[in-house]
Amino acid sequence: MSRELRNALSCFATGVTVITARHEGQDYGLTCSSFNSVSLEPAIVLWSINRTSSTKQPILESGGYTVSVLAVEHSELAMKFCRGSHEERFSGVEIQRAPSGRAIIEGAVAWFDCDLNGVVSAGDHDILLGKVTDFHSQQGDGLVFERSRFGKVGEVA
Repeated sequence: MSRELRNALSCFATGVTVITARHEGQDYGLTCSSFNSVSLEPAIVLWSINRTSSTKQPILESGGYTVSVLAVEHSELAMKFCRGSHEERFSGVEIQRAPSGRAIIEGAVAWFDCDLNGVVSAGDHDILLGKVTDFHSQQGDGLVFERSRFGKVGEVA
């Protein structure tokens, strides 16, 4: 992708999430800013993953994933889930378990536990659709990412 296109795309502020899966007794996770809702009835969400991601195959083979919507104080955690081994990503991170057994980031402002509902090929990424089987939200400001910086949304009109 050209640097100019990347810069233009960065003008669109997005929420920041950590996507997790549990496969063969191991937790897998990565930071994601492409999470979005698709449908309320039935409840379906989506996000995109690079085809070469080390997390892709475990998610596909496990049949689902959990999305933790990060709180504004989670900027260091967002960076932690961008690099290193999956063991290193989870090291020292407080988690809870969703009903599926997948990890939920402690303090997330919301989470969605999803069964894999479809995969759509899209260039160098795949779009993963998930049917929401359980979810929760709580008070707090979500973490946003814009122009390569973390922050929070100001007052919404």
